[in-house]
Amino acid sequence: MPWQDPEQRRALQARLIAWQEQHGRHGLPWQQPATPYRVWISEVMLQQTRVETVIPYFQRFMARYPAIPDLAEAGLDDVLALWAGLGYYARARNLHAAAQAVTAEHGGELPATLAALQALPGIGPSTAGAIRSLGHGLPAPILDGNVKRVLARLAAIPEWPGRSPVARRLWAMAEALVPDEPRCRAFNQGLMDLGALVCTPRAPACDDCPLAFACAARAAGAPEAYPGARPSRQRPQRQVRLLLIEDDGRLLLEQRPPTGIWGGLWSLPECPADDDPVARARTLGAACEPAGELAPRQHAFTHFELLMRPSRLRRVGTPPEAREPAAGLRWFQPDREALPGLPAPIRRILAEAGYPTG
Repeated sequence: MPWQDPEQRRALQARLIAWQEQHGRHGLPWQQPATPYRVWISEVMLQQTRVETVIPYFQRFMARYPAIPDLAEAGLDDVLALWAGLGYYARARNLHAAAQAVTAEHGGELPATLAALQALPGIGPSTAGAIRSLGHGLPAPILDGNVKRVLARLAAIPEWPGRSPVARRLWAMAEALVPDEPRCRAFNQGLMDLGALVCTPRAPACDDCPLAFACAARAAGAPEAYPGARPSRQRPQRQVRLLLIEDDGRLLLEQRPPTGIWGGLWSLPECPADDDPVARARTLGAACEPAGELAPRQHAFTHFELLMRPSRLRRVGTPPEAREPAAGLRWFQPDREALPGLPAPIRRILAEAGYPTG
């Protein structure tokens, strides 16, 4: 195997670095410049999210929080509002908590050791390796989705990379292949670029690959067969009724718990799908009457499917106890206020109901 033979390993490193310098990506926003902070934010945003989706979010995030202390001092609501639409909101909460820890414990600068980086909220081994290698320019392995695919094809590993024994094998390869500084930055960037541009999941461009000479999957004649796919599974479905409680141009919003789906974001109040929405609204201090139903919407989470049934309710009267909402509730005026941090599916439901969401 080329990562076990020193001479072949050097050849593999040299070919990938030369390819990256000529054909790799050099104009991504987080590369201009590739500071540890900018690399960190981009790596977290890119988890489960495509580059073209991340770019405008990254640019807005950097404009608002150009340095770690700026992020640490921000309110979590503001961070979540800026994140709204990217999904996986625990990432934003962890970024905020980690920025506060870095400011308090490291003088506002990300540490350079893998152990110190992984001690921060939300930073796992691959993100730590990216910060150290791409941001600090120090050798460290990385293993994001693109890199897993490249390495699995190099070694013709047929199993799904999500299995622990497979992940350990891929980590061992990544650790063996990463060169010493300063070439580690170009090498790791090359691995990611190769997976994004050449060694793609479908129809990989093997004739353009600088590592084709060492690729066991290509030699086997079936590169797309590697690595194995995630085992199929049936996601359970949950149902919930969402309440659009309206009162003279105002809409009642409820803040979700800090953990769980859409943690910390503002959303529509909800109740079980079979419950009476009018009765649920009454528990929130709003006497209402039904005002129609919106089309159900389905949203896929990692572990389940959520079927949302939105019900419009019109507030009637203003009982004394309902003049001001309780903690965790707020009356929102869409025509006069900027949207708070709302999950993307909730924004789409409000748009369907005729509310401005731009």
